[in-house]
Amino acid sequence: MNHIAIMKKSWKLIPEILSGRKTIETRWYKNKSAPWDKIHSGDTVFFKDSGSPVTAKAEVSAVEQYSDLDSDKINEIMARVSLRDLGALEIPEQINEYIQGKKYCIIIHLKNPQKVDPPFDFDKTGYGAMAAWICGIILTDGL
Repeated sequence: MNHIAIMKKSWKLIPEILSGRKTIETRWYKNKSAPWDKIHSGDTVFFKDSGSPVTAKAEVSAVEQYSDLDSDKINEIMARVSLRDLGALEIPEQINEYIQGKKYCIIIHLKNPQKVDPPFDFDKTGYGAMAAWICGIILTDGL
């Protein structure tokens, strides 16, 4: 299955994926949202910064899901994965504020990152204005 992950442009994480420094993508939610129970090893994730075309892709090698999170569990997960997720041991305050209070976490392990050339646009119409992850995308032209 193909997925599109929409990234926060200001966090500049797509270059980290392409360089191989960012080997996991985490998603934090207050409610179970895509890709919860919809992403599996062997799937492909295409990455785009908000307001920009799709520029990268990677294969999913493993998925971990956590529920019923509290502050201690959140901090334990981030301490374990921050280097592979953010490229840093210290969690930036903006990200720390974002993940606090979340009840669900998905850790998506990535392999074989590749630049998408040429980049392509994706129309999110019908998926919801706030959708940051889209599952089951059918792509053509050899992508």
